[in-house]
Amino acid sequence: MTGRFVAGVPAPPHGPYAADVVILSFERAAETLAAIRSALTQRGVSQHVFVVDQGSCPDTLGRLAAALDGRTDATLIALAANHGVAGGRNIGTALGHGRIIAGLDNDATFADDTTLARAIAALDADPALGAIGFRIVADTAVAGTRCDELADDLSSWGYPPALLSQAGGAFDAVTFVGAGHAIRRVAWDDAGGYDPALFFCWEEYDFCLRAIACGWRIRYRGDIVVRHKVSAERRVAWSGTRWFHFVRNRVYIGRKTGAGWLALAPRIAAYVVKGLRNGLVSQTLRAIPAAARLARAAPPVRLPAAGRAYLRRHDAAHRGGWTERLRREVLARVPGTGVR
Repeated sequence: MTGRFVAGVPAPPHGPYAADVVILSFERAAETLAAIRSALTQRGVSQHVFVVDQGSCPDTLGRLAAALDGRTDATLIALAANHGVAGGRNIGTALGHGRIIAGLDNDATFADDTTLARAIAALDADPALGAIGFRIVADTAVAGTRCDELADDLSSWGYPPALLSQAGGAFDAVTFVGAGHAIRRVAWDDAGGYDPALFFCWEEYDFCLRAIACGWRIRYRGDIVVRHKVSAERRVAWSGTRWFHFVRNRVYIGRKTGAGWLALAPRIAAYVVKGLRNGLVSQTLRAIPAAARLARAAPPVRLPAAGRAYLRRHDAAHRGGWTERLRREVLARVPGTGVR
């Protein structure tokens, strides 16, 4: 086992079961405990919950251990270092063998106790689906508020803005949002899991590109919901290193999928402009050579023609032309920087 076993049981059941629920932990004790309770109270499905702690203080780790003490349906492990979102999820996923892998942020909860069962049913009903993304609503209301009374968490909308009007519906997509999602383990194995070099930011998109290259579809399901508290504690701010990872990882993914530097030049220029507008130019200028260094260790693999056509249908077709994208994406203020 990677990491130190802390509480629950050291391993999941030997026999088949439906789902592994992977929750990463790094402080946020109250929020993480709520996420764990939400996962453990799911009904109508056989599951095992893996909590992967990546460096919480002894008090936080102790509170998590107390919550899982004596449980036979959960495992808490503590890692010696923070492996990031991509690496941490890889570690948690490798501990189980459920046919579905569900991911839940540690500041999120399933909307109700049937959410996981309905996500599994959605994947079972469509064998071509590799993964589904859940609807992420902002959990800012009092307990008991219905999801249809909550607003979508716009900071967790990872799809073309034109599709926001379909937030309560369903559509094929090229990514999912990590706060709440489910992946078919066969698709996970085909795509090779997350790229740990990404650490965090764009890891779901990178995974989905590889799954799409293997012939899998990705689907957004607005009827399957998680509530997201958008906790500020232990969150990487845009003015810290978040923008660096955002730019580095997206450029690196472009190189990994076969884009040359000339093809990436408009995107890089847009990031420089946006960095200048938001006081993040130093992060931007550090991110570009960092992406080049990562790319040297990852030989480019171009998406097959069917995969490129899939991206055009389910992403590019909803984003408009360069003028609209420049106005909407490049000139917008990066939230949390204090820049107006």
